[in-house]
Amino acid sequence: MANYSNIKGFTVQTLSTDTVASQAEGGSWASGGSLNTGRKDGGGAGTQTAASMFFGRNPPSSTLVVHEYYNGTSWSEQADGNTPRGYGAGLGLTQTASLYAGGYAPSPGSLANVEVWDGSSWTEVNDINTQRENIINMSAGSTTAGLVYGGYAPSNPPSKATGKTEEWDGTNWTETGDLNNARYEGGGSGIQTAAIVSGGYQTVSPASRIVKSEQYNGSSWTEISNINTARTGLTAGGLYTSNLIFGGNASPGGGNSAKTEFWDGTSWTELSDLSAAKTLGNSGGGTTSSSSLYFGGESPAPAIVDTTEEWSAPAVFSKQVEGQLFFNSTANAFKETIQDIASGTWASGGTMNSARTNIGGMFAGNKTAGLIYGGREAPPAKVAYTESYDGSSWTEVNDLNTARHYGGGAGTSTAALCIGNSASPQTVVENWNGSSWTEISEINTGRGYWTCAGTSTDAIAANGYTTTMVNSNELWDGTSWTESGNTNSTADSRSSGGNTSAAIQAGGYITFSPPTNTTNTEIWNGSSWTEVNNLNQKERGAQGGGSSTQALACGGTADIPPFPSGLQTPVSSTEFWNGTTWTELNDLSTTKTEHGSRGNALNNLSAGGQVTNAASYTGVSEEWTAGLSNKTITSS
Repeated sequence: MANYSNIKGFTVQTLSTDTVASQAEGGSWASGGSLNTGRKDGGGAGTQTAASMFFGRNPPSSTLVVHEYYNGTSWSEQADGNTPRGYGAGLGLTQTASLYAGGYAPSPGSLANVEVWDGSSWTEVNDINTQRENIINMSAGSTTAGLVYGGYAPSNPPSKATGKTEEWDGTNWTETGDLNNARYEGGGSGIQTAAIVSGGYQTVSPASRIVKSEQYNGSSWTEISNINTARTGLTAGGLYTSNLIFGGNASPGGGNSAKTEFWDGTSWTELSDLSAAKTLGNSGGGTTSSSSLYFGGESPAPAIVDTTEEWSAPAVFSKQVEGQLFFNSTANAFKETIQDIASGTWASGGTMNSARTNIGGMFAGNKTAGLIYGGREAPPAKVAYTESYDGSSWTEVNDLNTARHYGGGAGTSTAALCIGNSASPQTVVENWNGSSWTEISEINTGRGYWTCAGTSTDAIAANGYTTTMVNSNELWDGTSWTESGNTNSTADSRSSGGNTSAAIQAGGYITFSPPTNTTNTEIWNGSSWTEVNNLNQKERGAQGGGSSTQALACGGTADIPPFPSGLQTPVSSTEFWNGTTWTELNDLSTTKTEHGSRGNALNNLSAGGQVTNAASYTGVSEEWTAGLSNKTITSS
């Protein structure tokens, strides 16, 4: 009999214990010595056991020239710099050779001057070509081969964010290839010919955080995989193919982050958090993804900290991915890594700018890139508000042309549909292109309380309410709407997900008098609807996402006697569809109905809705995540 390695061409790894999901084995943060002068927005250089921090800000004393050394245990003061400032670009692979470029001083504002530390004193050298500030931790390299990129440049209206990149040869600065995404307050590290940058602000007003990352090869920047949490004021350590980012500000109003993420050359993975959420701190240019530092910063605003944290992890990163096969020698069994949906949990996300309900299907995207539009806020009134979600915070963007609630939606955060309306049923459809809404071809039957799924160019819209509940079905091909196979039951306010070839809808409202909900579930195969196994709980106004083979339904209004006439009884239940049956999972932390929810069974976002049987609306978001686990597989 041929063995596995002969057939597949590789050997299955043998482990004494099961793999641990996506961790640097044993990686963690520990407390180090405290700075003599707490500060933020300074520069950093060196390694974990021989680092330095220089310049920075400590409001209200404003900008500083203070310089300190770290020996792995404690900080000691060194010779001061020449020009007090913060928000500059600090770099240096060693403690005794560092550079600080640009920055901000109360007068005259943005700076271009540069100072170099030679181990005993600071000397002014040639200026950078573009004066700029807010380039926190956005430099790489050494005092003889350095790199400064991004920042906030007053000379670059209207966004003020710049993508300009400059190389330092020890004497002069030379402009080279710009960033693909102009930004300031991002996090970067590396050397002159192999640098990396992540996150930051892309615009000033409104302040827009980004998740985009880029790599520099010595001449140009290339976009790579996004970080998991959009943030600014973050700090980085490591190299082009092995990088660590930590801390930062993840939401408006001072929402600092403790998150740590690791780049393995392909993707970002969340690791152990800092001991405290903080932003605008520093690390040394010679630190690595297995041996790094975080010193100074702000936590929370406007409190300045003097703390140091030390990161330690094995040099080899062990990442678990779905489908990974291994042999557990202790259990004497082959195992495979799977997505463990049953253990999925809801966690708090960002809060919308407008608390509202009656959002229903007027939601596109997922938990890292979502879009909610329309709805009703208190006092009851239809709205046209549109908000986008970046994985941590909501930002108001351009409104719908027509205020509406109980409509339907499909697509992504950059390409979405808004379909119909309730109260006075409308046929109006609008298309979102990532920046604005445009009216397009109308649906055939005006209605609200839609069940919708698909993309902005390939969508399905079913059921709903006109003057009565209907079961008609329409398909969108990017140009026009065509009536297709009807659903088996008439209903409205149903959970939905999928696309034009594999969709699902479940629950909903089937009669008004008496008010009656249903557990009915139907799946679409591209040509017709088929009734399948029901939900465990009757509910209307539930939302979810997924497809006909794997979906999630959460929240809604239960049909639980006594049903108060004219009022709702929101629930927090979450159910998972595996293609055959529904299973109850971990509840939402908040009971809610008529909320927005999109994504899939692995990653989902719930936002807004009505939270009590009275008119109490919320703008709170919750994020659903199903992690990884291991299952035993049969073998012979």
